[in-house]
Amino acid sequence: MAEKIEIKDEWKAQLGIDSPPWTYEVTTTSIRAFARGVGYTDPVYYDIDVARAAGYQNLPAPPCYLGTPVFIPGKSDDTFSGPVNSGMSLLQFELVNVLDGGTEVEYFDSICAGDILTAVNRLVGLDVRESKALGQMLILSLEMEYKNPTGKVVMISRGQTILY
Repeated sequence: MAEKIEIKDEWKAQLGIDSPPWTYEVTTTSIRAFARGVGYTDPVYYDIDVARAAGYQNLPAPPCYLGTPVFIPGKSDDTFSGPVNSGMSLLQFELVNVLDGGTEVEYFDSICAGDILTAVNRLVGLDVRESKALGQMLILSLEMEYKNPTGKVVMISRGQTILY
């Protein structure tokens, strides 16, 4: 349990800095697998003809499915598949326990099979909070911005990572 967490200047220096861009692929197979895995039964996620009749160019990505990060051996993180040298490692915060503090997603356009998205991640907030059970916790607020090949932002996810 962390007794006293002080936000360091080197952590603050990372606020607002974009990670290297990373490619996410959206495929019919990955859309169907995600939809099936979370229990969606709407045929729009499985049948291209139904999707097109509903006004999509291809199968639409279900809510919260953002594609699959392209894995490149030696350049990708073995756990999350994003870039290894993303500029921000959770290890630098010197806290070994991690919790997901939640995520919210804002869409600006539809995402469909065949889309290739480019994403950047940025640290947008640091906060220390007290927990009766865990002691002090460092809350990292993160944004991930996804753009289509024309450069249009199609989605932003905002989330918190809790370190203690």
